[in-house]
Parts: sequence; structure tokens; C-alpha cells
Amino acid sequence: MCGIVGYIGKNLNAKEAIQLLKRLEYRGYDSAGLAWFCPEEKEIFLVKKAGKIEKLERAIEESKLNLKGNVFILHTRWATHGNPTDINAHPHSDCKKEIFLVHNGIIENYRELKEKLTREGHKFLSETDTEVLVHLIEKYFKSNLEEAVRLALKEVIGAYAIAVISKREPEKIVFARKGSPLLIGLGEGENFVASDTPAILAKTRKVIYLDEGEMGFITKDQFKIFDLNQIPVEKTSHFIEWTIEQAEKGGWPHFMIKEIMEEPEAIENALRGRVILKEGLVKLGGLERIEETLREIEKMTIIGMGSALLAGKVGEYMLEEYAHLPVEVENASEFRYKKFIFGKKEAVLAISQSGETADTLFALKEAKRKGVLTLGIVNVVGSSIAREVEAGVYNHAGPEIGVAATKSFVSQLTVLALLTVFLGREREMSLVMGKRILEELVRLPQLARKILRKKEKIKKLAKKYCRYKNFLFLGRKYNYPIALEGALKLKEISYLHAEGYPGGEMKHGPIALIDENFPTIAISPLDSVYEKMISNLEEIKARKGKILAIATQGDKKIKKIADDLFYIPKTLEMLTPILSVIPLHLFAYFVAKELKREIDTPRNLAKSVTVE
Repeated sequence: MCGIVGYIGKNLNAKEAIQLLKRLEYRGYDSAGLAWFCPEEKEIFLVKKAGKIEKLERAIEESKLNLKGNVFILHTRWATHGNPTDINAHPHSDCKKEIFLVHNGIIENYRELKEKLTREGHKFLSETDTEVLVHLIEKYFKSNLEEAVRLALKEVIGAYAIAVISKREPEKIVFARKGSPLLIGLGEGENFVASDTPAILAKTRKVIYLDEGEMGFITKDQFKIFDLNQIPVEKTSHFIEWTIEQAEKGGWPHFMIKEIMEEPEAIENALRGRVILKEGLVKLGGLERIEETLREIEKMTIIGMGSALLAGKVGEYMLEEYAHLPVEVENASEFRYKKFIFGKKEAVLAISQSGETADTLFALKEAKRKGVLTLGIVNVVGSSIAREVEAGVYNHAGPEIGVAATKSFVSQLTVLALLTVFLGREREMSLVMGKRILEELVRLPQLARKILRKKEKIKKLAKKYCRYKNFLFLGRKYNYPIALEGALKLKEISYLHAEGYPGGEMKHGPIALIDENFPTIAISPLDSVYEKMISNLEEIKARKGKILAIATQGDKKIKKIADDLFYIPKTLEMLTPILSVIPLHLFAYFVAKELKREIDTPRNLAKSVTVE
């Protein structure tokens, strides 16, 4: 959830180093800090502040320290142990102020370790679990930093991604990873360690992804990787396809609106090279080697968290109706602790934008332990989930920086539609139906662009409705998960209360809340449950509830019921979620903008949730 950057190489100014850290602001944080070795003074300097990076920059300017350095570790913290304060911010140091460490993750046995170290004479300053780790390293440090780190980690229970520097060995950064993402960036006369690629893209696009239980060190010219038993590990480098320009705002006021406007492109990227229209077939290269196995599966369980979970719920309708494959969708954080009884012909499909979602990753590993076929839909190439699954499909949506998932969600729906045709054509789906779905999928980018060209109408509606404090989102069948997604987005970035429900459930309790101050956002396309949805809206209208409806172009009947309307183009019922969610993303964005919220980095949230 937090952000780590480590740099070793040419002399940098601390202000320049902070620019690397700024590229990880999207991950969500409440404090920031850095430590650097100044070769002129042979000293490690430390500055850290609660709050935004701007406060850290001001503190550095006021510090009167020598800002030149050739080794830096930087961190943005999202509090888990201890309040967001200057003292609790990272990096943390040992008693002698010789070893400095940044850490993502949670040390589960930190209380026992802290008590033991305190008895041995170590002095603790913070409330964090992380500080225990740097004192453990101090305890074992004789003459070799990586060996001290290795021995310290042998005592640790929990998750970690760490970067460590020492005044006594200033020519290296030691790193380690377990349960929290970390990668190495390889440059010319300079090397990097980071929790995510945007931090280093301006410097290098050549990276090495670390696997579970790996550690090592970088110098300015080399790197070494081994496991906790000192066994060397051979690694292959990867080239990051997207550029730093793609990870920048490009003139937009927020990443979120930029990424919403990229949703048509996200659909196109998910489809590119995968549609064989004449034969009504889909080519998914990542699944080809297990095609025979997939033909035989009799059940699929989809796991995910947040918007990825809701995409899976749409996929459940798609796969059951068109691929005739029974599907269950499970919250990954609960799936891990349920006693599932798997058959021999079952598969677990994990959906995650980052590929690092801790709950999803742990649940996936649990499924693998039970011998189940594991699949993935992941956006980030080389991520932990992408490497863990036996086969999968990449989204190719490009970087998503805004905390609230938008284009990645649309991309996940598109990939699930492709997967439906891929599996359906292996079963009972006809050539005609395969072609029909694919023809509509290919049309979706232009239909999505039509919706986005009307964003000013959504902006006006947002201005009208932002005065309300509570919202009910309703949908049925394919658009029930979209009601949940619309409510989630509004909650995440506007901090307004919103609930999503299936239309039929509304009169079983939520209708008690309806009055003139509790508006309903109704996703009501012309589909197989349209008349049922209209009946639900009539019930709301009878109780003086305001209705903003997302409806199909040309629908005149709904005009008599809804107070406000936003039309979307007509498409196949199974594909309506890909279009109906776009105005809901826009609505959440413009409401948050009206309320002057921090849209890209909403409070208490992180882009990649890498702790359980």
C-alpha cells in the first residue's frame, strides 16, 4: 500500500530524489520521508514528515543539511501501527543512527520481538512495527549488511518489502520481499529498487521482479539476488512497455478523469489481436497451452476485491448464460478462510488490476495448495498474481494511477466477455452467437466515446445532486454489480454515503430510507428485466424519491418516471455494463470535484492493497 524507492548511483540532490517518490503518491499515504548518504560528509541524513510530500519538501529546504547524496531510500507511509506522525513516518533507524530502513507490510510478531529487544537494551522511538526490524538488523550487524538483514528476517513473521542502507556500508542498498511487491530497476551507472514501476520509469524501463522470499543488494553497477538460505537466484529482466508520458496527467486536472476518458482505448487494447470475427472465435494466447483442460472444467470460482470483485460478478452472469459454466464469485478475503470442497474439474480465476492485492494473492495460493487450476486476469505484467497463476490474460490497459479503478474495471469486463466467448465456443455457443457478441464488442469503443462526448451533461447532473448526502444505486441482472460499482465509486472519492442493491431487494428493507432527500441512481437499460426495473422505480416514485436513470437511447417510457435521464447507446444485454458504468464513473468524479475532494488520492485509501 505504501511506496518505496531506493536509488544508488550518481550524486543527486535530495529534491531531485523526491521527484521519484512523487510518482508513487497515487498509492495512498499519510506521511513521507527519506534518508540519504552524503559522501562529502560521510553521514546519513534523515528527514520525515506527517502529511503530504509537499510538507516533506519544505522540511528539507528548512533543514540546512547538505542535500547531495549518492544513496537514497524514500518512503510514503499508510498507517497500520501508530498514528500518522513525524516519528512514526519512515525511514526508521537503529540506536546508533547508522542503519536506516523503509518497509511496506506488517510484522505480525513485532510485540514479542520488541519486548525481547528492549530487554537487550534497544531504545524505541516510534509506535510502529517496522522499527523492530531495523533494531533486529542492528543486533546481527557485524561486518556484512545483507547477512544481518537475512538473519533478522529469519525471526520475522509477517509481510515485508524493505530497503536498507548503512553508514558502515554506504556502497549498497539491501532489499528483501515477502508478501509485498518489490522490483529492481537497472540503469547505466545507477540502479533502483521500488515498490512499483512509475517511480523509476523516468530513469529506466528495464526491471527485475522479485519473487517471494528473495533478497539481495544493489550497487551502482551490479545486483545480486538470493533466498533466505543464501542460495543464489537467477533472474530475467523485463522491459516496461508503457512510458512515463502514459503515467502522467497529460493536461487533465486529475488522473481519474484522464483514465475515464481512456476507457474506450482500454476496451480496444483488451480486444487487440484477440478477435477472430469471421469464425466467431477468440484467441487468448495466455490460455492456449491449457485449452484442453479448460474445455473440461465444470465449475469456476472467481475471486477478487473491490471493483475487481464486482467485475467478477458481471462475469458470473456472462459465463453462466453464454458459456453454460456454473460460476461462484467470492470475496478473496473471505475465500481464504472458507472450507471449500473442490472437484477435479474446477478452476479459480483471480482478478486484480495491480496483481499484488494481498487478499487475492493469499486466496489464490490457498487454491493452488488444494490442487485447483488457477487463472488470472491482471493488468500489471510480471506482478505477483500474474506469476503465481498457471495461465491467464493480461488487460493491457496501461498504467492506472488514480486510486479509484475506472479504465481497469472496463477492461476487466471486456476481458471477461472475451473469456465467455472463448469458453462458450468450446462448449455449446454457436458460430452465429460468437460472431454476434464479437461484432458488438468491436463496436463498443465508438459507443463509449459517444457517452464521453456527453460528459458535460453528467457534470450538470453532478452539480444538481451533490447536495444530497445519501444515494441508492439500483440495477438488475447484469447491471446489479454495476449498481454496486457506482455506489463504491461515489463513496470512495466523494465520501458520500451510497448503497448498491438489486432492484428486487429494494422493497425488502432499503425502501424504508426513501424520501425526497434520498435519491436513486437507477441503471435501467432496455433488457430482459426492464419491466421489472420500471416497477421498482414506480415504488420509489410513489414515495417521493428522486430518480436519476441511466437508460437506453430512445426509451420514452422511462421519461414519465425519472426526474433526470442519461442515455447510453443500445448494445447486447451482456455488454450493457461496459457502457452503463461509464456515466457512473463520470458522475462520481464530478460530484467529488464539486465537493473539492482529493480525487486521485482519497482519504484512507491506497491504490494497491498489499496488506491483509
